[in-house]
Amino acid sequence: MTAQTGNLKVAGYPIAVLALTVCAFAIGTAEFVIAGLLPDIARDLAVTIPAAGQLVTAYAIGVVIGAPLLAIGTARMARKSVLLLMLAIFIAGNLASALSPNYSSLMASRVLAALAHGSLFGVGVVVVSGLVPENRRASALALMFSGLTLAHLAGVPLGTFIGQLGGWRATFFVITGLGVLSLGVVWQLIPSVMGDSGIHLGNEFAVARSPKVLLALLTTVLSCACVFTLFTYVIPILRDVAGLSASASTAALFVSGLGFTIGINIGGRLSDRDSSKALVQILVALSTISFVFAAVCGSGLGAIITLFFWATAAFAIVSPLQSRVISAAKQAPNLSSSLNIGAFNLGNALGAFLGGAVLDLGFGLRAPAIAAGLLALVGLCVATVSSAVERP
Repeated sequence: MTAQTGNLKVAGYPIAVLALTVCAFAIGTAEFVIAGLLPDIARDLAVTIPAAGQLVTAYAIGVVIGAPLLAIGTARMARKSVLLLMLAIFIAGNLASALSPNYSSLMASRVLAALAHGSLFGVGVVVVSGLVPENRRASALALMFSGLTLAHLAGVPLGTFIGQLGGWRATFFVITGLGVLSLGVVWQLIPSVMGDSGIHLGNEFAVARSPKVLLALLTTVLSCACVFTLFTYVIPILRDVAGLSASASTAALFVSGLGFTIGINIGGRLSDRDSSKALVQILVALSTISFVFAAVCGSGLGAIITLFFWATAAFAIVSPLQSRVISAAKQAPNLSSSLNIGAFNLGNALGAFLGGAVLDLGFGLRAPAIAAGLLALVGLCVATVSSAVERP
């Protein structure tokens, strides 16, 4: 990256931050688009909807495994080199998905692509934090992670539409192209930043295994499990229960993307005031709306309207969950943030698994929404205990 490029700014932020926003968009699209492609993959590979749903579980497990292993293995590498390596893994995994001849190979390729997820975001946070003054760090990180909300708003509906037109493999070819684009912008726009972050793992592990931190992480797992128990199977629900066409179901994903975008802003504002109170309020809302969705999803209009409010609550919970873990582990911010990324994805895996399990038991397509509501109530109980333990 040239000195001239390094001085470029967009809206007051170094252009390198926007390069990482592009990466977040590509990764977010790759992670979540599987929900929109589920019926097509199941039909093409001759597997059940619940079996196809386990592709979400496989990806999440890949993130959980890959984040700590690759973080340790690349700790002394230059940050830019780590980003390029992670993007190369991401590209290879999604290209393999596009070329997968069967269910097993698609499962393996999803795990491969996921290995890069946690480390790429972890290193991205370090890079962004080093590029801006401390008083602009939070807003710069928010800009980077806005790539994820943009993925929900545009990437997932567009990827689903491409899959409907050209088959689900076409979607993964496009995502591979996004990975190549991300690699190019990182190569050109990210400065070389040395890898030693000064983390003392021994001290941080001692803090991270305290009861208050573990309870906060468990709250993250349960909350994300609640979200993915329903979201993984939302397209089959919209098509087979609400009776929506393929194009209308894709439009519903766009509506949910609007909810995700609004929700993350609402959650941030509520969390700034009182993260514990915000977490309780949002979990109550998420549980209630999940039960309402189960009741009204037989109506196309009712399903879409309720899905919007559900999506708003589902992403409003992100900021309070992050704040709770950071607050509980003030002396271990680096490790706790990494563990929380793992907790988010462990919850994703658990949710996709539980949603598939209730379907396999024959409870019908409304059951994942009911299970999601129950999980939110369990998360509410754990969050309440967590807040009580943290209070002096």
